[in-house]
Amino acid sequence: MGILSLLLWTPAVGVLLLAFIPGQHIRVIRLFGLVFTTLAFIISCYLVGCYDQQSAALQFSEYFPLNPDLGSAYALGIDGLSLPMLVLATLLTSIAMLASLSVSSSVKGYHICLLILEFGMLGVFLAQDWALFYIFWEVTLIPLFFLIGRWGGKRRHAASLSFVLYTMGGSVFMLISLLAISQYDLEHSGSLMTTMHQAAQDMPRLEQILVLLGFLIGFGVKMPIFPLHGWLPLAHVEAPSPVSILLSGILLKMGAYGLIRAVSMLPEAAHILQPMLVFLALFGMIYGALLAWRQTDLKAMVAYSSVSHMGLVLLGIATLNEAGMTGAVLQMTAHGLIAGAMFLLVGLLYERTHTRNIQDYSSLVQVMPRFALLMTITLLAAMGLPGTVGFIAELYALIGGFQEWGGLMVFFSISALISAAYALRTIGLLFTGTVKPQMQHIPDLNLTEALAASVLLAGIILFGLVPAPFIGLSAASIAQMNQQISLRLL
Repeated sequence: MGILSLLLWTPAVGVLLLAFIPGQHIRVIRLFGLVFTTLAFIISCYLVGCYDQQSAALQFSEYFPLNPDLGSAYALGIDGLSLPMLVLATLLTSIAMLASLSVSSSVKGYHICLLILEFGMLGVFLAQDWALFYIFWEVTLIPLFFLIGRWGGKRRHAASLSFVLYTMGGSVFMLISLLAISQYDLEHSGSLMTTMHQAAQDMPRLEQILVLLGFLIGFGVKMPIFPLHGWLPLAHVEAPSPVSILLSGILLKMGAYGLIRAVSMLPEAAHILQPMLVFLALFGMIYGALLAWRQTDLKAMVAYSSVSHMGLVLLGIATLNEAGMTGAVLQMTAHGLIAGAMFLLVGLLYERTHTRNIQDYSSLVQVMPRFALLMTITLLAAMGLPGTVGFIAELYALIGGFQEWGGLMVFFSISALISAAYALRTIGLLFTGTVKPQMQHIPDLNLTEALAASVLLAGIILFGLVPAPFIGLSAASIAQMNQQISLRLL
């Protein structure tokens, strides 16, 4: 078994073992869940150490034909785009598992669903065959439906149904695009991306545009791109906080990852659709930031801020240049760390106060100094403060956008100003003023909770101060992608 298969199937082995543990052994179940998610994170870190950053080729590839007539295969591989997402997925799943101590009902089923979700997410980033990619994409729907519908808030059933219907609707368009590509006579080399590239060279331009539109809808629902974001606020608000960490930190990145792959293989269609893409990106950034500014529910604020931040990812993709693509990839990781930390901290605060209304709080710095420090740093990172990874990502996206559109980036600046406004407003309402009577005896974060949040903040600050290793991880793959796009657009 190769190292990628070992990583992929580690959560699945955890599911099988948990299935045989009696449900009343809650401590054993929690321990097994944490052990297997931590093991997957360790394997992903090992991959980073062994990865050759100078090579843009697929590494650690595994290939086993499944159906030669259809060309489908069990094909795995990683490059500079997928490796950061793998590390982020395993890290946030470990954090989510650690933050799930408050789950008291059906603990066994909850942990099984989390491990199945991790299995599906890892499969999406590892798959190098279109059929395998689509299967793993759909696998993530099943555990998320139950995680939201069974352990969510008051409107959990509406939220889980909305999420599944939106995602399945988008998946239909993605499947149609994949089937359109599969009609061409391709040399199946074990790489989904190579297959798409071969098809794009022979497809008529109109068909390329239609195929890319199908991908845009399919991946855009998951990102989410305005106006396909309708499921996001409800799902984030009603989902348990550990699940919100994974929804915002990883599930949205699956859509962005797929869209980057599609755009790089269909650059002519992307160039034609570029005006639409940049409009959706800039509008989504401002729209999401304005709605986040207007929210009184802390989780709803973070949810709408995700719409704005993922609009920044779309902006980087739409530039079709190296700086913009670098910004998009950096922003995917940056937002995963920042949104994951915000949902973790908001969830821990809600467990203590049972309210998410920002108007109910004031001067928490006096009663929860650890929480105040961690939350303040996270909110400053969300507004792109220099010294944090969010600033590096936004800078690259801004440079790429300015190279392509110049003065149009004034709308980027408006979005950044609104983001700063709601971040500073939240800091002010949470941590200034006089302590309200009902908030005088709230316990601060314990050591485990502070450690979980500190891990994410360490990444936010470390990559912000020393971004070179982080950027170098994806540089070769992005340079090769940009070269392919440039050659096709000549």
